[in-house]
Amino acid sequence: MKTQIEADGQRENSTPRIVIITGANSGIGRAAAMQFARAGHTVIMACRSPQRAEPVRREIVDTTGNRAVSIMEVDMSSRDSVRAFASEFTARYPRLDVLIHNAAYLSHGDTWRVSPDGIEIAFATNVAGPFLLTHLLLDWLQRSEDARILHAGSNIIKHYFNPKTELDLTTLREEPVGQRPAPVYHRYRRSKIALLMLTFVMARKLEPLGVTVNCLEINGARMSPETLAKMTLPYRIIGRIQNIFFRPPEYMANSYVQITTADRFRGVTGHNFNDKQEPMKPGSSDGTPLKQQLNNVFGTTHYPDFADNSELQETVWTACQESTGLASAVV
Repeated sequence: MKTQIEADGQRENSTPRIVIITGANSGIGRAAAMQFARAGHTVIMACRSPQRAEPVRREIVDTTGNRAVSIMEVDMSSRDSVRAFASEFTARYPRLDVLIHNAAYLSHGDTWRVSPDGIEIAFATNVAGPFLLTHLLLDWLQRSEDARILHAGSNIIKHYFNPKTELDLTTLREEPVGQRPAPVYHRYRRSKIALLMLTFVMARKLEPLGVTVNCLEINGARMSPETLAKMTLPYRIIGRIQNIFFRPPEYMANSYVQITTADRFRGVTGHNFNDKQEPMKPGSSDGTPLKQQLNNVFGTTHYPDFADNSELQETVWTACQESTGLASAVV
C-alpha cells in the first residue's frame, strides 16, 4: 500500500520535467532515475561510463515504459568533460528543470589522487564539478518555470561538530609535504562540508534568478554486491555489516524526487534536509553537553554550524572558481 506522502507526491509530480542526475547508473542515483522515469519525466543519466550505464537505462525503460531516458557521458572531475556535457545538453534540450548532483568520489583505501586538471579528486568531483556544471547550465535552468538544484550531501560532515576540525583548502593541488597522506575519508568529509557551504552560497546568489538550491544529508544506503566487490577485504566486511542497518537506496531516492518536484518544496531554497525531508538546523544546544554530543552524533535534526561561517563559505566559492578556471562566475 502506498503511503500518503507517496500518493501526494505522485499527484504533485504530474508536470513533466527534464531531469539530469549525475552518477545515475548505481545506488541512489539509479533508484532516483527509476522513480523519475516512472513518474513520466525526461531523465538524463549523466554517467562516466555509458557502457556500464546502458544496461541500467534499458532496465528503467523496460520497467517503466518511459522511453525518454537517455545516457550522456560526463566525468565530473574533468573540466573538459563537464563543458562537453553542457554543450551537448544545451544543443539537445530546450530547458532544464531539475539538476541533481549525485555523483561522488569515494574510493575505499585510496590515499591521494588528482583529477585530470590536477585538483584533489574528491573535491574536484564532489564540489568543483557541480559548481561548474551549474554555471554552464544556468541559462537553461532559467528557462524553467520551476528550476531546482539538489546536492547529495552526507552525514560524514558530523565530524565538523568537533571544534578542532578545520577546513583546509590549501592542499587541493598538492599533497601535504612532510605529513602522512590524508585518508580518503578526511578528504571526502572536507568535500561534503564544502558542498554544503556551496549550497548556502549558491542558494543566495541564484534565488533572484528563480533557481532554488538545496542539499540532502544522506545517512547511508544499502550497497549493492557490485559495489561491495570493488572494495578491499576490510572495507567489504565493514560494508556488509553496514548493509544490515542501512535502508535501500529507494528510500533516499524518494527524497530526491520529492524535494525537486513536489509543490510543497516549490520556492524553498538554502536548506540542508534530513532523510525525513525536514530542514535541519545549525548546531545543537539542547540539554547537557553529553546530550548535545549524542544528538550531534546520532541525531538528524542539526548540522554543524561550522557550515554557516560566511568567510569559509566565500573561501569555498573562490576555491571552486580557481579549480574550474571560472574566475568570473556569472553570479
